[in-house]
Amino acid sequence: MDIRELDVTDPSARRAWYDVMERAARADRPHALLEGFDAFEVTATEPGEYAERVRLEARDGGEVVGVAELELPLTENLDVGWCDVNVVPEERRRGIGRALLEVVAGRARNAGRSRLGGEVNVDPHGSRAGLEFALAIGAEEKHREDHLVADLPIEPAPVDPAYEVVTWRGRCPDEHREAYLAMRNQMNADVPTGQLDLEATVLYDARLASSEERLARSYDVRVAAARRRTDGAFGGYSLLFVPHGADYGWQDDTLVMPEHRGHRLGGAMKTTNYADLPEHIGLVHTWTAPSNTAMHHTNTALGFQVVEHMYEMEASI
Repeated sequence: MDIRELDVTDPSARRAWYDVMERAARADRPHALLEGFDAFEVTATEPGEYAERVRLEARDGGEVVGVAELELPLTENLDVGWCDVNVVPEERRRGIGRALLEVVAGRARNAGRSRLGGEVNVDPHGSRAGLEFALAIGAEEKHREDHLVADLPIEPAPVDPAYEVVTWRGRCPDEHREAYLAMRNQMNADVPTGQLDLEATVLYDARLASSEERLARSYDVRVAAARRRTDGAFGGYSLLFVPHGADYGWQDDTLVMPEHRGHRLGGAMKTTNYADLPEHIGLVHTWTAPSNTAMHHTNTALGFQVVEHMYEMEASI
């Protein structure tokens, strides 16, 4: 078996790498939400300025049988490397995953990292092989979230009369940008992380602009934000991604600022975004920590159902 770095200049090699990742992940996870190929192409061929990515492939007889990815943050959390390892089902239990992980860990150590983190997603009614692998190599569970899905359409939630919901797609308009940055940074500071010891990502205008530009190449990005009518203060936002050409949406952040809570703004913002989606979008994915009881209740009240458990694992290297 030969482990090498993916040649990101070769389109056929990129396609083969992606196909193995997708086939391996979907083998155990019928509800898996994976990075679309368009988004993969952007990150593989045009590296971002805030993280370095290394992609590895394991070959047996010239055929790719397993892949791994290592992400190295370049601003916050400089002691961490984020990793993902996938092996096609028919080649498992041959040590391919461990071999890939050893190379990943070596690359991370050489970059000055002392710990590896990664997500393991488990279908409650299916295989626990991914979690068992993580535990076997010494990783510990640090945080858990539920992966939920809901069929569209969803009945719109009422908007508190004291607020209005404004929306935009793609780049945040200049007139909302300062408030949006404040809310995004509040979200980064507040998001539940369990026992993970992490620095919150700090967004500023240039970094937000870079993210918006890159995301727009792969996603229809939709934002709904609640604004108080009396003074124009923003009370929260909800961020939704629709991959280009897909028939589903991916619900990302939803935040209600502390002083605006109690007005059921979360459901109102989410469903405002959903109501404006094209008719062919029939499903929405989201993730919520069980400990985030308010948002979990909001999601289940809208019709979301748990389909997977996502475990944040960490190992010292």
